[in-house]
Amino acid sequence: MPSDALIERLQWRYAAKKLDPAKAVPQAKVERILEAARLAPTSSGLQPYEIIMVSSKEVRERIKPIAWNQGQITDGSHLLVFAAWDNYTADRINMMFDLTNSVRGATNEGWENYRNMLLGMYPQREAELNFQHAARQAYIGLSAAMMAAAFEEVDCTPMEGFDANALDEILALRARGLRSVAILPLGYREADKDWLVNLVKVRRPREQFITEV
Repeated sequence: MPSDALIERLQWRYAAKKLDPAKAVPQAKVERILEAARLAPTSSGLQPYEIIMVSSKEVRERIKPIAWNQGQITDGSHLLVFAAWDNYTADRINMMFDLTNSVRGATNEGWENYRNMLLGMYPQREAELNFQHAARQAYIGLSAAMMAAAFEEVDCTPMEGFDANALDEILALRARGLRSVAILPLGYREADKDWLVNLVKVRRPREQFITEV
């Protein structure tokens, strides 16, 4: 594969405004997109968010009105909801540290000291501060999913334009200690009905965007 293949796909991608409801994304591609998000890095490796994959047309029809009636929500074949932990708790921190120890089959003093440092800091903070921190981690996963979608030549549209409280209620997220952060419809562009498809991608030039020190 050419070394610049990913850059070419990122040039190809855009926030599709019209998805073709007749074209479904193959499940294998969806799984690779989800796996890219699962493998994304997070602060202290805590993975403080989850992804709810909504393929049910009925559920997406319920979500559409609380998301400014954006057509991609129902025209796409899948909708990914990125939902962050509502707080950092001792149980959640211990769960991830215990999982790491189990997978690696070992532990060490430095690692356990790090666990204790987080236990002595995160659970004592305000829940809203912890949620905002977790939400920023969810955006890392969102970015990974978007890049994976581009690599798979699957269209997607990142969205913050929705009533988070209403979405949390539809998906019963609060009962699971989660709060919705962003949504990502997946599908295939309907180019002849999308005003944005042929517009040139506009980004600031490198010299105005990157500073070398």
